[in-house]
Amino acid sequence: MGIKVSASLMCMDLLHIASQVQILENYIDEFHMDIIDWHYCKNMALAPCFMKAIRTISSVPMEAHLYVDNIDMDLIDLCCESGANIITMPPEIIDRKLFHIHRELKKRHVGFGISLNPSMNVDVIIPYGHLIDRLLILSVDPGFAGQPFIETTYDRIQKAVQLREENHWHYQIEVDGCCNEKYYQKLYQSGADVFIVGGSGLFSKSKDIEKAARTCLDLIKKETLCRNG
Repeated sequence: MGIKVSASLMCMDLLHIASQVQILENYIDEFHMDIIDWHYCKNMALAPCFMKAIRTISSVPMEAHLYVDNIDMDLIDLCCESGANIITMPPEIIDRKLFHIHRELKKRHVGFGISLNPSMNVDVIIPYGHLIDRLLILSVDPGFAGQPFIETTYDRIQKAVQLREENHWHYQIEVDGCCNEKYYQKLYQSGADVFIVGGSGLFSKSKDIEKAARTCLDLIKKETLCRNG
């Protein structure tokens, strides 16, 4: 299929976590963990302890996406110890310690990711693009599921592809927010490498989580058969 699929566990049925995780791990490539502190945006969601619990029942790679106003090494260490394979952070929060955080993550063999809100210019990554393992492009404002897709996302993905090619950088381009069959084809054609699927792309497809996962993958496959459409 040529695309990685990451399930946003913020959108899962929290009353059936273990059973849903054990089914989903047979279908998806990663678990996406939104860690939200109420300060960066007005919502609260998962925490490192949630990742740690998931790690006891699954070996699927996990991404910790930090929507946190005060990111320090204590939090980053906690995410690493809890099983995160990559940690994605807002650049405006870590700008004064970005290179230090990258070095520390490299020591821990954990990937370094940057997340860009819809209003942010992709050019912001130019000083450190060579360090990034994953560039997460938000297609909605941060913090809440169910928002409408922002159409300028396609241009921002294309700009990220251009920068990567011109500079021989290595990051994957990930899309987060309203990622579903209405947008898969154009997102893929624009150059996205990873789809984060949540409420509209995965969990709403069926109350039967296995059927939902199969439907999600079938729709992605249908819409991404060819990069050039």
